[in-house]
Amino acid sequence: MPQLQLPMFPFGVTPVTALLSFIKEDKNITYFNGSLPVLSHLEEDSQSFRMITAQFCVNGHAQQMEIVRAFGVTPISVKRSVKLYREEGPRGFYNQKTKRGAAILTPTVIEQVQQFLSNHEEVADIAAKFGIKVDTLSKAIRAGRLHKPAKKKTVLTS
Repeated sequence: MPQLQLPMFPFGVTPVTALLSFIKEDKNITYFNGSLPVLSHLEEDSQSFRMITAQFCVNGHAQQMEIVRAFGVTPISVKRSVKLYREEGPRGFYNQKTKRGAAILTPTVIEQVQQFLSNHEEVADIAAKFGIKVDTLSKAIRAGRLHKPAKKKTVLTS
């Protein structure tokens, strides 16, 4: 005959459900299923938090609203975490974020624009030649991807 597990929690934990709880000690958060620790992570580790709470929901240990109430997070963030867990599993929470590359200022365009800038042409004229917005070139100059040479100083003699 199977033995029932009583909802006995260690002292000082915050209950999430009848069997799940968590405790925060010294910037560490530990999750318990009954009296057994399940996972522990640093307080700032939002990826692990999202992964374990989504896992609780997907495995049927907690409902999404129980997670929302216990941790004070938004319902949409829990839904997104659950969706990510179902689609990609735990790995999805730790993947590197993909960044878009430079769609307009490719290395060849940057090289050509830099030649015009080195010849002291105006940014607006260069932008018109390449069909690029002036703001795009100005932003690249501010970011240091393009270098605008200093203007030549003329000395007035009297």
